[in-house]
Amino acid sequence: MITFPEFVYGEACCKSKPELAALLNAVVLSGKVINSEIRRAGLADLLGDTGDQNVQGELQTKMDLFANDCLKNALLNRRVAAGYASEEEEHIVLFNDGLAESARYVVLADPLDGSSNIDVNVTVGTIFSVYERITPIDSPVTIDDFTQHGRAQVAAGYIIYGSSAMLVYTTGKGVHAFTYDQSLGEFFLCRDKLQLPSTGTTYSINEGNMRNYSQGIRNYVANCQQENISTGKPFSSRYIGSLVADFHRNLIHGGIYLYPESRIYNQGKLRLMYECNPMGFIAEQASARATNGLLSVLDIDPDELHQRSPFYVGSSELIKKLHINLVSML
Repeated sequence: MITFPEFVYGEACCKSKPELAALLNAVVLSGKVINSEIRRAGLADLLGDTGDQNVQGELQTKMDLFANDCLKNALLNRRVAAGYASEEEEHIVLFNDGLAESARYVVLADPLDGSSNIDVNVTVGTIFSVYERITPIDSPVTIDDFTQHGRAQVAAGYIIYGSSAMLVYTTGKGVHAFTYDQSLGEFFLCRDKLQLPSTGTTYSINEGNMRNYSQGIRNYVANCQQENISTGKPFSSRYIGSLVADFHRNLIHGGIYLYPESRIYNQGKLRLMYECNPMGFIAEQASARATNGLLSVLDIDPDELHQRSPFYVGSSELIKKLHINLVSML
């Protein structure tokens, strides 16, 4: 049995960069606390919304704020990051107490993805992304440290809070999964070097918005609903409305997740820096693909911290067929 700290400190990249291993352990510690609070949220008066909105105009839940504060404080108190950005924060957060300014990394996060589902006990998760700063050490970080393209990521992952808590992460050397043992308080390695199947029989999209999507997307979904040559059956539709949950299922079994641009969200709805880039990094490390419909999301040069993007991620063959449908409509 291999614990997460044992595994991460043994990774080649973290042997040479122990600060990165320490940072990842701080993120995982916050995940343990968030997992504990989610399991008792109804008893601790952490269900429901706050009545406020985040910078994207979305209603914030009490658990959104708890998870954001938990992750931010775990990083700040351990001096392992020079700054932090979150979809719950309008601006970047500078850890400029003198010690943290010497840290080499910045962290971006969606502290509680799918939080609108938490009141009905649906799976949610924490998504995180780590970049090495481009500003000089011992100086305050700037917005440029946080708006690098996705290929500059040095680590990314998510912690999924479901029937069991699981951690999935990569440092660019494969994707590794850990299951949380509640009684021991540790994440243990359960799957090493995960590979997403090259095809699948599941598609995930909010079909209630279908009339607002492009004809290329509608054609692709219609094809999925027709007979699948390999199985003799149509694809299965599975949409939870929580990116971590939909992505995690496809990571294990194969499939495709689609969140297109629409008449309502003409730039897409998901955030490039907090959701698309970290999931895209994991996907490519697992032999899958993640695109905005034209190019890999990891090749997009961000214009702003809270930039949105269309997002398609999943089995390589399914993404290839999607592109054929989208290009045919240009």
